[in-house]
Amino acid sequence: MSTRLYSAVFAMLLANGSLFAAGRTFDGHPDFSGIWQTLSTANWDLEDHPAAPGPFFQLGAVGAVPSGQGVVEGGEIPYKPDALKQKQENFKNRWKDDPEIRCYMAGIPRANYMPYPFQIVQTPQAILMAYEYASANRVINMDKKPVEASVDTWMGTANGHWEGDTLVVDNTGFNDQSWFDRAGDFHSDQLHVVERFTLRDADHIDYEATIEDPQVFTRAWKIRLPLYRRVDANAQLTEFKCVEFAEELLYGDVRKGARKDASKNDK
Repeated sequence: MSTRLYSAVFAMLLANGSLFAAGRTFDGHPDFSGIWQTLSTANWDLEDHPAAPGPFFQLGAVGAVPSGQGVVEGGEIPYKPDALKQKQENFKNRWKDDPEIRCYMAGIPRANYMPYPFQIVQTPQAILMAYEYASANRVINMDKKPVEASVDTWMGTANGHWEGDTLVVDNTGFNDQSWFDRAGDFHSDQLHVVERFTLRDADHIDYEATIEDPQVFTRAWKIRLPLYRRVDANAQLTEFKCVEFAEELLYGDVRKGARKDASKNDK
């Protein structure tokens, strides 16, 4: 086959999507810059789950839980017996105890599959991921010298490196204040998450996270799901500063007590 024919066939395959030439940054790595979002129901439950009613019958179908396929490799999260009991207790109390309800930052990996977009800004030294939910963000250190966590946080401390065309992010330094989903799946402050981001094509990322926590799980386990590029005209992150929506939930009792005290003083 002639060089000209090879070129013609390559161009044809590239045009119809049979081949994918990843956009690259000036230092030669795949360019993940853009706004991304999941279409999965993983934020409701990482495992397989049926549709279910919501907490308030007045909301009808609008407040119902959608069914969804799980994203856990092997189907089930390998909890230790005592941790499974805690997960089940969390599920019973999910409508008041889920950190999402309280507008706490989502943590990793949950921030990547909440029903809100997030933006990636990429440089050779660091990669910024900014999340619409709660205006959270994290900076992934890409220097060869890893950064150690100085204090435990919701979003942890992230160190990244490249394995071929895959971005690998090692996350440690978490607190125990986040959940993995609305079904009560949880972790301790010993959580260790290794993420892998691989461009399938220009508009899709294959996302994978390996999760370890010796206090909660019997072994490491893995989730996989696709992330989709937002290709809307003028796509951008908007604000979802949810603290003001959670104030009454968090501090309503305090406010009521203060009002009662003020009423007594007035008398």
